[in-house]
Parts: sequence; structure tokens; C-alpha cells
Amino acid sequence: MPESKYTQALADEICALLEQGQSLNSICEREDMPSEPTVRRWALDDHDGFAAKYTRAREIGYLRLADEIVEISDEGKRDTWIDDAGIERVNHDVIARSRLRVDTRKWLLSKMLPKVYGDKLALTDADGGRLTINVLPRAHDKPAA
Repeated sequence: MPESKYTQALADEICALLEQGQSLNSICEREDMPSEPTVRRWALDDHDGFAAKYTRAREIGYLRLADEIVEISDEGKRDTWIDDAGIERVNHDVIARSRLRVDTRKWLLSKMLPKVYGDKLALTDADGGRLTINVLPRAHDKPAA
């Protein structure tokens, strides 16, 4: 597809799809959309203020992925099946796929929104600055030699 010219309507549509949790790659595979490098360039160059809109749309899309984690985890309709003898069997493939879907979303969220979903606990003061903790010796502790 030839390079698409930036328009506000196109930018808004891309952002709306990102907010729905669609990947930029899947959006840009559509015939009516610009290429993925073109959209990233618009964001990096902040074409007509697109950078902030793009960032916000990605953030909303990632939060949607967080909601999907709960939905995937709670949905268990296909986790079991009834065989020809009427015995309930566990569908390990479905469970494994669900686990992969949840783990992928968790990993992505921990990288894209680390302050919210990261594994690292950072201690900060009320202004977000680094918190310094001074440990005072207790009265019965011996001083270091």
C-alpha cells in the first residue's frame, strides 16, 4: 500500500481501535490503513499532536488487556468435555492455551505499564521521589567495630 497521508479522521480511527485492545500490527494489516512504520513515525514525530493521543490509546488498550485476564481466568466452559462413555475429561490443551493467554497479557502489562503492573516494588515519598530509610541501631545492639 502506498504511504497514507495523515488525517485527523484516520488518526482517530487508529486510536479507537488501539483503545479496543487491537494491536497496531493487526490494525495496519487492513487495506484502508497506513503501514505500521508510518503510524509509528507519526507518533514519534508527534504529527499534529498524535503522540499524546497514540500513547493514551495504547494505555487504554493495555488496561483492557488487564480486564481480559480476569475474563480468561474465569471462563472455563471448554476446560472439560464428556467422552463417548459419558466420562468428564479435562481438556489440557484449552487450559494450557488460557494460561498462555493470561501469562502473555501479564508480561505485556508488566513491561508497558510497570508502575501499575510491574513486579518491582519501589518505595517513594508523597512527591514520587526516592524514599530513604535510615535504620537506627537499637539500644541492645552492639556497635560495629
